[in-house]
Amino acid sequence: MRCLTRRELLAGSAVATASAAGDGPARKPTLCLFTKHLPHLGYKDLASTLRSFGFEGADLTVRPRGHVLPENVERDLPRAHDALAAEGIELPMITTGLLSRNDSAARPTLYTAAKLGVPYFKLGYYRYRHFADLDGYLARVKADVEGLAAIAGHAGITGGFHNHSGTFVGSALWDHWWILRHTDPQHIGFYFDPCHATIEGGAAGWEIGFHRLVPRLKMVACKDFYWDKRQGEWKAQMCPLGQGMVDYPRFFEALAASGFSGPISLHVEYGIEAPTEAQRIDKEMQAIETDFKYLKSQYASAFGT
Repeated sequence: MRCLTRRELLAGSAVATASAAGDGPARKPTLCLFTKHLPHLGYKDLASTLRSFGFEGADLTVRPRGHVLPENVERDLPRAHDALAAEGIELPMITTGLLSRNDSAARPTLYTAAKLGVPYFKLGYYRYRHFADLDGYLARVKADVEGLAAIAGHAGITGGFHNHSGTFVGSALWDHWWILRHTDPQHIGFYFDPCHATIEGGAAGWEIGFHRLVPRLKMVACKDFYWDKRQGEWKAQMCPLGQGMVDYPRFFEALAASGFSGPISLHVEYGIEAPTEAQRIDKEMQAIETDFKYLKSQYASAFGT
């Protein structure tokens, strides 16, 4: 009888726990910080900063202008992983810009991450350029995603397709379901963002979409927004967590009920200004601390301490 790998145990835990009546999750979700927000820190300083905030894990950028550059992934991802591990910080996911199996970084990134025991990776974004041939374009994206899923499955890592508002494939959550419905859920699933889902789905669309996708949910991103009218045009403005329009109490209630046990990544996407760059960094660190406090409160209410 074949033993399950660590990746299979982690990736399949949500499905297993959801079907185990009366049982809590075998593993609680890991609270991570999206490291895009700390680009000025090297690996050791990044690790110690995350530890000082109290984060359990990192959502590490492994993409152009990220903490790990794709062309250096085989050298630098192990270095970043070891620096994080030295401070007790997990690396349950990486954020990539991968869009196709033909990307020169696809195999080095996925095989290196899998070898290090990273369970999940985020794909890049496919943008709609026009709407003249929706079915044809989605079919091409589906083929690209399935190609990446094949590499991921062979390497031993699971992809997550993120829903981003705007003219991106997946902003309409049904795109995600259609594209991934025939792929192996151990190879690729969904990276759900309730903020972007609320922007596109309003009062109930986010919730309907969430329940449609939740059987294959792998990762979650947390940020917040409100609608603001500027110069006669309504725009979504990012804001501190808990101060916007995302119904986080309801979302976390649904998330906990689903048996989800993957990483939850905190994103601090709103603009932070200051007279100097040093002051801006200080204010951003304060914003991360404040948002993390709110995130932990919602997490504790839903999953327990």
